[in-house]
Amino acid sequence: MVAGLASRVPLVDRLPAVYQDEPFVQRFVAAFDDALAPVTLTLDGLADYVDPRLCPDDFLAWVAEWLGIEVDDAWPVQQRREIVMGAVGLHRRRGTVPGVADAVRLSLGLGAGGGDGAPDMVEVTDSGGSTWSAAPGGTLPGSSAAELVVRVTVPDPSTVDHRRLDRVVSAVKPAHVPHLLLVVAGPPVPDDAPHAVDAPQPEGPAQSPPGLSSPGGP
Repeated sequence: MVAGLASRVPLVDRLPAVYQDEPFVQRFVAAFDDALAPVTLTLDGLADYVDPRLCPDDFLAWVAEWLGIEVDDAWPVQQRREIVMGAVGLHRRRGTVPGVADAVRLSLGLGAGGGDGAPDMVEVTDSGGSTWSAAPGGTLPGSSAAELVVRVTVPDPSTVDHRRLDRVVSAVKPAHVPHLLLVVAGPPVPDDAPHAVDAPQPEGPAQSPPGLSSPGGP
């Protein structure tokens, strides 16, 4: 029940005309209108409940599960919404260098693709490569040892949750490729450029000191 909520489809309007002018009948079916009004309103706005931009906060995690995305409750709500909205694009490029970079940017609150005209705070390199040759026996690109290096440059590395970021990289990289996560201090980002979100730090062991690397494995 929602106090004061009027039904968009009053039942009295659906009765035969002979009953619509009866005061008792009007009062009787009004009770059903009060009970059904929230149901009708929910059905009319059903699309909004599964839209990451508009859905209630407690529905957001549910929508994320539909899309196979795990969001951290410690992230601000708006950041979680952006991550869920970018889920389809992340899945399309999952396991690729651009896909890993976009996932890291979203987890830092930068948005996929980085800021327009802003220095890129995320650099991802891997040991793979591709090329072509018109002659057989050409030199193979990349290296035989699989490796992924993710370098994040921020003004203050202590504002980045190292462990959470490492889990993000582990979730979007190829499972068999070991990775190295570097969070290093760099020049301040311009005021008009997106900034990393200062997410609450979880309780537990201390964070890795600024500038240290965090090796990851398959």
